[in-house]
Amino acid sequence: MQQSVRDRERELQILAGEIAEMGGLAESLVMDSVTALTRIDSQLARTVIAGDQRLDTMQRKVENHAVEMISAHRPTGKPLRELVAALRISSDLERVGDLAKNNAKRVLAIEGRMHQHRVALGVEHMSEIALEQLKTVLDAFTSQNLSAALDVRNRDDEVDAIYTSIFRELLTYMMEDPRSITFCTHLLFCAKNIERIGDHATNIAENIHYLVTGEQPAEARVKADTSAYLPADFSKPPSGSP
Repeated sequence: MQQSVRDRERELQILAGEIAEMGGLAESLVMDSVTALTRIDSQLARTVIAGDQRLDTMQRKVENHAVEMISAHRPTGKPLRELVAALRISSDLERVGDLAKNNAKRVLAIEGRMHQHRVALGVEHMSEIALEQLKTVLDAFTSQNLSAALDVRNRDDEVDAIYTSIFRELLTYMMEDPRSITFCTHLLFCAKNIERIGDHATNIAENIHYLVTGEQPAEARVKADTSAYLPADFSKPPSGSP
């Protein structure tokens, strides 16, 4: 019996290491996708797209490992919650990789088109915050630090608020200069992808809460993305119009 418990604990540590490895790759893909966007670096964008396949493979490995452990050890209580959390978190990290890949594809779509570097700076700033939250919550998973996880969850509105600001700014650029519409539209999708990465970090935080306490957070998370309610003001013609 004691040997079985020791084996299970060792396997859980290995599984946590696999999640940490996934997290490191996901962070790298996001950082590289944003760098590719700000520099319009098609080569780096293609590297991100290829790297996402590796993250997918790692997610399947975690999934298979967790299922095998459930079958072999039939855990209950916290050990079972650790396995469930690992499955959920690996899925969130796989989605983070998909979002980074989608941004990289946008880089290839706007390559060679008119663009303004300063317009992308807001997306870069938002990605820095989202990445900080992702790193913090992955560290919280490793240490099972509930306080740090809840701090990430409570800060989700920061990324949402920046996204709303970027949405306003890009709408203004598009109305003022129709030539910027293609670039700004792609950039809007990129900004939304970064906002979604922040949401996945929050999902991970909630799964840490479940892992540690056995319960989901009682209060619904606060959302500060109000872009869906922003009216577009077409009463003024774009600058340069007759």
